[in-house]
Amino acid sequence: MISLDFNFNVLTRDLSLYLENQVKVGLFGSGVLSLVLGFSAAYAYYYLISVAKKPQLISGGKKFYQFLRDQCPVVSEIYYPTFWCWESRIQTVLRPFVTAKPGSYKFELIRAEDGGQISLDWFDNDDSASHPNAATRPTVLLLPGLTGTSRESYILHMVQQSRDLGYRCAVFNNRGVSGETLLTPRTYCAANTEDLEAVIEHIQRTNEDAPLMAAGVSMGGMMLANYLGRKGRETCLKGVVVFSAGWDVFECTASLEKPLDRFLFNSYLTSCLQAGVDRHKSVLEKSYDIDHVMKAKTLREFDERFTSIMFGYPTNDDYYHDASPIHRLKSVQVPMLCLNAADDVFSPSHAIPVEAVKQNPNLALLITCHGGHIGFLEGLWPRQSTYMDRVFKQFAKAVIEQGGDLNDLSS
Repeated sequence: MISLDFNFNVLTRDLSLYLENQVKVGLFGSGVLSLVLGFSAAYAYYYLISVAKKPQLISGGKKFYQFLRDQCPVVSEIYYPTFWCWESRIQTVLRPFVTAKPGSYKFELIRAEDGGQISLDWFDNDDSASHPNAATRPTVLLLPGLTGTSRESYILHMVQQSRDLGYRCAVFNNRGVSGETLLTPRTYCAANTEDLEAVIEHIQRTNEDAPLMAAGVSMGGMMLANYLGRKGRETCLKGVVVFSAGWDVFECTASLEKPLDRFLFNSYLTSCLQAGVDRHKSVLEKSYDIDHVMKAKTLREFDERFTSIMFGYPTNDDYYHDASPIHRLKSVQVPMLCLNAADDVFSPSHAIPVEAVKQNPNLALLITCHGGHIGFLEGLWPRQSTYMDRVFKQFAKAVIEQGGDLNDLSS
């Protein structure tokens, strides 16, 4: 078999000869041209050998593992990250620019037991050809990340994928982030799932005959995993997919406090959270020291001064332990697929719960070598779908249309 080294050397030589004969290179002599071509060949070789790889699929049971292999071919395919931006931080930074058309949402406010209100954005998909009956049209509940709303590009992409499948979508916006008035001095956190429970119950009552599954991104995925760990079998969700979740908050926070990641991500997210606090200052200042909160420089400081106090934790460490889904994975009783990138600085690879997943037949973990945080860009110019979108679409379809095969995964 001819080696890759030989092929690239031949390619470099042939391209050099061709360009030297066809193009007036001017100042760029043949030596420089050969150097450029040689570098390109070396980069291509490195990319194909070290970057483009099949993801690692881990499951706690053979039944779920085989279901994913059969119904979701994407889990067995090589993931080719966009070749010019496969580095994790670049993928993370560029992901919001992979745009999608805004969805046509129907807005709804739900009143919570404590007097607060929760906003839902509905995409009804009334033009669905495959599921024309609205009463039985499958519903997908979407949970955005830490400061995200229904307008995030990754949410809009999943709405598009659901529309193509003929499904309805409901986007759960955390309190105070989507323009609605904050009625009580309470926002949200990854550990508290009361609002999520209220939303799921509301959707079930509204569409009793429609199957329901859910997808969560980043903190939305953490909240969803914590919800499943608390509820066990007492949920109407048929299946769940989680993207770029932070499984151990202590490890996530420590990773984001490294100098470069603090500069690129930590400070920005802290300022976004502070902007939300400032927007609802008139309600929150009655219960919290807002001036102290606004001086926080990191997510940890923000949580110490605001989040952990709001939800009644003795210390911030107590909150971080309770917010970490890794402690509840053993109690999950619903099929849950989790996608993480090994180079995600928000959720470092050593904190991905491989061993915990192996102990629960209802769990599966898909790990790519690259992809960053909610990145997973692919293609020459990634403006359409991403690897994450393909995982979502295939898994959603499998759960809704072949979900019977997922009954009793422990068998």
